[in-house]
Amino acid sequence: MDRRSEIRDFLTGRRARITPEQAGLKLSPLAGARRVPGLRREEVAMLAGVSVPYYTRLERGDARGATDAVLDALARALHLDDAERAHLFDLVRAANATAAAAHTPTRPARQPLRPQLRTMVEAMAGVPAYIRNARLDLLTGNALARALFAPVFTSPARPVNAARFTFLDPAAAEFYPDWDAVADQNVATLRAEVGRNPYDKAVSDLIGELSTRGDTFSQRWARHEVRRHRAGAKRINHPLIGELTFNYEAMDLAADQGLSLIVCHVAPGSREADALQLLGSWNAEEHAAADR
Repeated sequence: MDRRSEIRDFLTGRRARITPEQAGLKLSPLAGARRVPGLRREEVAMLAGVSVPYYTRLERGDARGATDAVLDALARALHLDDAERAHLFDLVRAANATAAAAHTPTRPARQPLRPQLRTMVEAMAGVPAYIRNARLDLLTGNALARALFAPVFTSPARPVNAARFTFLDPAAAEFYPDWDAVADQNVATLRAEVGRNPYDKAVSDLIGELSTRGDTFSQRWARHEVRRHRAGAKRINHPLIGELTFNYEAMDLAADQGLSLIVCHVAPGSREADALQLLGSWNAEEHAAADR
C-alpha cells in the first residue's frame, strides 16, 4: 500500500468532515459560498499552528520531519478521537520508515497459538469466550462460543475470519440483523491494523481478497474510518435460539502481541441468559450423542 496516499486520503477525509463552526471558527457574513465541504487547508494549518505550505506538504503524504507535537496539534485541529490519532501516528511512522524497516514485519504473519490459551478459554465454560488476532481471525473458542457463533466457525468462507464471514458468506446478512454496523466495524478494525502493522502480508492478502470479491468492502475501505472496539453490544439472529443481544469485552493478551480475548456476557436471570443456557445444553447433548 502507498503510505503517502494513505496519509493524503486520511487527512483530506478528516478535513472534509469538520465544518468551520465545529472547529470554532467565526466566518464573516461577507465571506461568500465555500467551495469545500469542510475546512480549508489554510484553516487547518492555522488551527494546528503550522504554516500552510508545511500542512499542504504533509497532506500530500510527505511526512518527513513531522514531530509528535505537530501530529498532536493536527489531531486536535481535526477533532480526531483516540483511534484516529493513533492511526495518524502509525501512518506517519510507516511513511518515514527506512527501506530496511519496510521489509521487516513487526510481528510474524502467522502466530502459533499457545496451548495454555486454548486451555484457558475452554475453562471459561460459563460464558462464550474466544481468541482472535488483529486481522479478525478466530483462532480458538470454547464450546459455548463455537455454538453461539456457529455460522462463523462453520462458514465455507475459510480460514475462519470475522470479516471474511461478514463480506463473503451470504448467511452473514441473516445472522447479523445490524449487518451494516458489523461490516463498518470490521473494516474500521482492519484499517487500524494496516496502520499499526503495514507490512503484514496476511492482512494485505485479506484486504485484497475482500476488495476483489465485491464492491461492498471496497466502498467502506475507501472511507478510511478507524475505530477501537473494546466493549459494546452485539445483536445476532441465531439459527437455534433466535434473536439475542449480548455485551462483549475485548482484552489484549499482554504476553501474545496482537491477540485479544473476547468474552461475551448477558445479565443473569435475563431471557438472553436462559437462551444461552439452552444453547449450551443442546450443544452438550449433541456432542454426547456424537461421542456415543
